[in-house]
Parts: sequence; structure tokens; C-alpha cells
Amino acid sequence: MGRTVLILGAGIGGIVAAETLRKLLPGEDRVVVIDRAAEHVFPPSLLWLMVGDRKSAQISRPLSRIERHGVELIQGNITRIDPAGLTVDVDGRSLSGDAIIVALGAEYAAESIPGLREAGHCIYTLDGAAAIHGALERFAGGRIVILTATPQYKCPAAPYEAAMLVDSFCSGKGIRGQTRIDLYAAEPGPMMVAGPAISAAVRGMVEQRDIAYHPEHQVKTVDAQARRLTFANGAEAEFDLLFYVPPHRAPSVAKEANLVNESGWIPVNRDTLQTQYENVFALGDVTTIPLKMGRPLPKAGAFAHGQAEVVAHNLACAWTGKGMPRRFEGEGLCFIEIGNGRAGMGGGNFFAEPLPQVNMRRPGLLWHAGKVIYEKYWLYRRF
Repeated sequence: MGRTVLILGAGIGGIVAAETLRKLLPGEDRVVVIDRAAEHVFPPSLLWLMVGDRKSAQISRPLSRIERHGVELIQGNITRIDPAGLTVDVDGRSLSGDAIIVALGAEYAAESIPGLREAGHCIYTLDGAAAIHGALERFAGGRIVILTATPQYKCPAAPYEAAMLVDSFCSGKGIRGQTRIDLYAAEPGPMMVAGPAISAAVRGMVEQRDIAYHPEHQVKTVDAQARRLTFANGAEAEFDLLFYVPPHRAPSVAKEANLVNESGWIPVNRDTLQTQYENVFALGDVTTIPLKMGRPLPKAGAFAHGQAEVVAHNLACAWTGKGMPRRFEGEGLCFIEIGNGRAGMGGGNFFAEPLPQVNMRRPGLLWHAGKVIYEKYWLYRRF
């Protein structure tokens, strides 16, 4: 009699966990992925979609293609998780497993900031990125504001990359001289978890392009009619175009299952990604892992990928008796797009103490090419 692992969510972490487990487990064991979406979108490419370097179809794939790897896909809404009983309800249907991997990611809560959704376009969604490209194509000059609505969010480099890509787009269109770009950040500096040197370097890249940077500006309300932002510190700003990173939250189904702690996210053992429940693991953006420096591990696809491999190998080791258990070591990297076909790369050990040991590689054509190659590998190899 085979065993069943239920994987909740088909983002980067869920896909890696599923395909790795399918390779390692015997055929009688079932690997079941549950997701409400019919399409998988590769999130790092949304930045290119924003500025017209990709079309939606180029960065999306039907999720059903993962079934070619021997993975079962159930499309539907997860309405209940019972971590103690190892059961999941999907649109009223109850599914039982021998293990559960929660890879549900973060939900976006733009509605928690009055007026934000109505006034701007979200950087982190397919529809939002496509709308940004349309708005930029029609734009003839004025004031563009890029906003982070809260201090912590996934892909910490993304809003800074977005600002630099928008700068390059406007320059290529010949309207940069008629365009002001402002970046209002709720956080005190870019990518703070990576350390002061990396933060200063990214801020320098942004400001060298005549992008005005305003840290520690927590948005309170947005007036879509007047196109005006109001911040908690009393400052106000006007805009013609607004591109934003929305507030994040864990999916309500995780909260209702009592999986989250006071941080609002799922706490896990940082080595094994196990939750407080036996045979229930969580990985990626839905988790919280505190670091010695006092901030949590950033939410990023590279970490979800690494965590998924650890969980899959350890589960397969436990079930088959083959191989050796692994630990997630806190290693991660990300490309940082700066426009004009160039990118930098930052990476290192985020579990290092007292501060993460992260290095930044000088921006150039090579790192941009590296990101393109990884995009192609992901979309064609995984799907």
C-alpha cells in the first residue's frame, strides 16, 4: 500500500517539492499537488513583462503539464487544513495524506490600504505587470511613484529593480527628461537583511539614476481621484502613475488551521521546515524563520527552492530508508536587474551570525544572461 503526500500550492516551492519527490519515491506512492490556479506564472519575469520585454504567454505555463512528471494535480480551492489529522478539504472534498507540505505562498492585501488598489498597479501580479506596461506605453511624462506598502515583502530587490527598469524604459522612449521617478519605501533601506553594505550599494544604484529615494515612508491612504499619497509621518506625495508592492498576509486557511504564530506566518524548524505538527512541513513565503540579527529570513524564490529540496529529500529518506537527511543551510541568491540588459547578483549565507554573509557581484551583461537562462530552464524543464 503506497503513501500519499499532499502539496498545497504550486508556486516555485511546491513545484520543486513535487517533482523532487516524484523522482525519489517508488511508483506506488502518490504525489498530489493542489492549487486553485490553472496557470503557473514564473514570478521573476514579471519585471520584464512590466517593461515589454516579455508577453504574458511567454512566462506562463498550464499547471496540468506537471502531470507529465507523474505528479497528480487537483485544481480547486483549499477550504480547510487539519494538520493533526493530515487531511485537507478542497471544494468540499476531503483528502487524506501521510504528509502535508504547505507551500501556499503569501496573499496580497492591497485593500488594507484605503485607495491603493483603485489608484495604482501591483508589481507582483500578472495582471498588474501587464497593466504597468500598458500605462508606460501611453505615458508621455510626469511623475511616477513606486511604493512599498509595508516594510517586509517577498523578493526584497523587486521594487528597486522596478524603479531602475522604469528609468530605462523612459530613457528608451525619450521621455526621461520629462519624467520624475520617486521610490517611497516603508523600510529604512533596500534589502536590509543582506547587511548595510548591500543596502547602501542598491540605494546607490537607484539614486545614480536620478530616482528620488524616500525611506521610512509608511503609506496610510491613497486618494485615487486627486492622485495623492498620505504617509504616517505626515508627508504627502502626488503621482501620475503609481506602481506598488502590496501588503502581504498568510492565506486565511493557514490561520484557521492554527498553523501561524504572532508574526502572522507559519513558524518552522529552520533546518527541516517541519511545523509544530508531525509530518506537516511548510516552506517558502508562507513561513517565518527568525534570524539572529532580529529580522526574518527574506521571502524569496531561491529560499523556497532550497527548502523544497530539503523537505522532499528528508521525506523520501524517511519513507524509503535510502539516502541521508539534509538540512536547509540558509543559502540563497537573487539577480538584481538594473535595466539596459544588465543585472547584478547578490547571494550568500543568511544563517550566518551575527549577520548574514552576503556578497554583491558587479552588474553586467553576464548576470542578466544568467537570469534569462534560469527562466528558460524553469519554464521548459519543469513544464
